[in-house]
Amino acid sequence: MRTALLQSSGRPGSVAGNLKVLDEAAGRAAASGAGLLVVPEMFLTGYAIGDDIARLAEPADGDSADAIAETAGRHGLAVAYGYPERAGDHVFNSAQLISADGVRLANYRKTHLFGCFERDHFTPGEQPVVQAELGGLRVGVMICYDVEFPENVRAHALAGTDLLLVPTAQMHPFQFVAESLVPVRAFESQMYVAYVNRVGQEGEFDFVGISTLAGPDGVARARGGRGEELLLAEADPAFLAASRQANPYLEDRRPGLYGPLTRTTRPLA
Repeated sequence: MRTALLQSSGRPGSVAGNLKVLDEAAGRAAASGAGLLVVPEMFLTGYAIGDDIARLAEPADGDSADAIAETAGRHGLAVAYGYPERAGDHVFNSAQLISADGVRLANYRKTHLFGCFERDHFTPGEQPVVQAELGGLRVGVMICYDVEFPENVRAHALAGTDLLLVPTAQMHPFQFVAESLVPVRAFESQMYVAYVNRVGQEGEFDFVGISTLAGPDGVARARGGRGEELLLAEADPAFLAASRQANPYLEDRRPGLYGPLTRTTRPLA
């Protein structure tokens, strides 16, 4: 499945502006043969917008979800996007996947909140593995900091995820995550990982770009620079199957040997 990664911070603070940017990117992605467009964390509203996060938060089936479903259907490709989700008294840092038919397939709430900013504005999610079937692949969703926990990605691998979508707001000085950690996660758990970042200065944050789609061989199929761009790469089920046969990490695991891990207090000899 050809996958498009929109590396952009959109128009922080403007939902209407970001819906327009997403629609334009969807048109370009579809014209290039993509079946899926992935945009960054909190793309709908902007990330560093303070108390406007709560003001602009919407339910998973809100007006913006309807607008993106219309965009997906009109351009004939699936869309995964980050947004602040309102659910009762809680606001979650969420990402939603909508099919090319305009159907809401999956909604994920970020389980690992990063830093005081996120903890002040969001409630953490409690469901680590959220998946949907798309284009012959089992697609999973997580957000930014979530991918930095190897057990989190391994949970997806054990649940059969083929392509892991990671809308991201990765800032300086943590660019090594995109450069090194994401390809390793893809290799060690034998999946494709699409890590899609914001760019430029936004409030106190300097987003570094370097969006990456890494394959199960640990090789980046696409990698962005530091500016706005639309990246395209293939997630190939046949290559994934061959890679898993050659690298049987899930089958060769010995979980009883190393888990649950305990800490010893015995002094070293």
